[in-house]
Amino acid sequence: MSDLPGHTQPETAAAVQSPAVEPQQAGTRFAVGIDLGTTHCVLSYADLDRIDDEGFSPQVMAIPQLTSPGSVEEKLQLPSFLYQAHEAELAADSTSLPWAAKPDFLVGEIARNLGSKTPIRLVASAKSWLCHTGVDCKAPILPAEAPDEVERVSPFQATTAYLQHLRDAWQSQHPNAPLDRQDVVITVPASFDPAARELTVEAARAVGLGQAILLEEPQAALYSWIEKSHGDWRKHAEVGDIILVVDIGGGTTDLSLIAVTEKDGNLELTRVAVGDHILLGGDNMDLALAYTVKAKLEKDGKRLEPWQLQALTHSCRDAKEKLFNHSELDNIPLVVASRGSSLIGGTLRTELTREEVNRVLVEGFLPKVAVSDRPVSRPRTGLRSAGLPYAQDAGITRHLAAFLAKQQGAADELKDINLPEHASFLHPTAVLFNGGVLKAGALADRLMDVLNSWLRSEQAPEARLLTGADLDLAVARGAAYYGYVRKGKGVRIKGGTAASYYVGIESAMPAVPGLAPEIQALCIAPFGMEEGTQQELADDEFGLVIGEPVRFRFFASNIRREDKVGTRLDYWANDELEELDEIEITLPEEGRRPGEVVPVHLCAAVTEVGTLELQAISQKDQSRWKIEFDVRAGE
Repeated sequence: MSDLPGHTQPETAAAVQSPAVEPQQAGTRFAVGIDLGTTHCVLSYADLDRIDDEGFSPQVMAIPQLTSPGSVEEKLQLPSFLYQAHEAELAADSTSLPWAAKPDFLVGEIARNLGSKTPIRLVASAKSWLCHTGVDCKAPILPAEAPDEVERVSPFQATTAYLQHLRDAWQSQHPNAPLDRQDVVITVPASFDPAARELTVEAARAVGLGQAILLEEPQAALYSWIEKSHGDWRKHAEVGDIILVVDIGGGTTDLSLIAVTEKDGNLELTRVAVGDHILLGGDNMDLALAYTVKAKLEKDGKRLEPWQLQALTHSCRDAKEKLFNHSELDNIPLVVASRGSSLIGGTLRTELTREEVNRVLVEGFLPKVAVSDRPVSRPRTGLRSAGLPYAQDAGITRHLAAFLAKQQGAADELKDINLPEHASFLHPTAVLFNGGVLKAGALADRLMDVLNSWLRSEQAPEARLLTGADLDLAVARGAAYYGYVRKGKGVRIKGGTAASYYVGIESAMPAVPGLAPEIQALCIAPFGMEEGTQQELADDEFGLVIGEPVRFRFFASNIRREDKVGTRLDYWANDELEELDEIEITLPEEGRRPGEVVPVHLCAAVTEVGTLELQAISQKDQSRWKIEFDVRAGE
């Protein structure tokens, strides 16, 4: 049996805070941080041999990549795109890289550029597909809407291809410091689901980075802010502060809360809450702009084909960035090619205006709402096309209101945090932004305005914005800093698991027509369980069915913080527990009869990487069975 792959804690980052200082492995010279982003990948590193006690200064590696056929350039970001070129599309010698005459995949800037012209061959948002519970992430399903003649790859393959490019780029620049010998930290969304976290670890193993560990992106962003302050962060953070980290990237919105407390006269940082996984970000915004332009064209009697809408989406992304970055521009011309692009008469021309961007993005995605408002949920259509399970409500501010209300009691156990009795939501005192979306001043300003209007409504001080972070590079820099922290240096963010985990236990009851056996939820890992620790339920005996297909049900809760290992729940409210993917497996017989029920007790452990293992241990002979949770990585 394999380790419980999918049952990774929803904040592998916070788990990497074992009490012991990590020893520097032989041959290790660099702390390397990899931001494996939805739209861009970044690699940052620092030479551990050159760090003195006064500081840590990571560098961002310029990544060699093809930008067009035959042209290699170095850029700080590797676009997270993969292009499946037609066999006759590119000359044989036009795709060579410094380390490979013919790479297995075209990734990076060239993929994005070619894909903007032929989007049916472009693999994008592989990271979001990696946590799609409705698909097999190792099946060739991308590009999702490609015709049969386009070869497809799996989300896992695409993720592996990005990591392989980063590894090879590193090796070409650091031939005497193999990446598999360095301290490597890879970031994932704080809300990444269990199977997606394990798939990320597996992708790292596939390119030889078996030593890599995971870190939450919001924590990495805060680590970067701390590192860039050069020790002055304590002047901007006070005991009693609640820091809200808002990370809006290309594919997801991630929300985290980190408390500032005090111990023995020193400031401490404790991650107290992580939001739900919200598939809502820059990709949604680009698509919204594309539909706005499409409606404008159709009003003039011009109809777009589906492939043209994809190309228009890429054009709107570029136009949006130009309008946000250049205040003197009022509009950006857009050209939508026809099938025969050489036929000028078939080309559609239009524009994207600043007014449209502000109306669609600022008002549509960050509306002014009350703190009591909640995301709108509508009944889903019975049949729908294959695609990502995007958030139904595009209003990020409504998702934020729901998160802060749900986590109202998240800091109750911290003596330095005092929330007014009349508060209807947890009051952040400071905000740290991350993610390329929030580079746009109009979006950042609106989010702060809405949050502070909520705080004023409850007579609370306005939250201050923590400035100085590089929203494109902070996560990778913070991940490298975390490698430094694991050596016992710098400032550590404490936290442990951001959720409590439970396994379903079926009651032994007589058969009743039309009534399924009752299920109890048994806590196997409490909120805050640290990496490198384990909990054993030696006094609770269960019957484990061996040698025939059986189902296991698992649950998670990010609000039940008081449950201990062994706590059994007979009843829970709908919003208390979230059921994770059910799995069906056959445990090996190991000399026993098929269908035999073996008396066992359970042992749960959080690994050094941050995944959660569940083992069933025989009461008679100490035989062990590991329960596999990776349900979406079918072979």
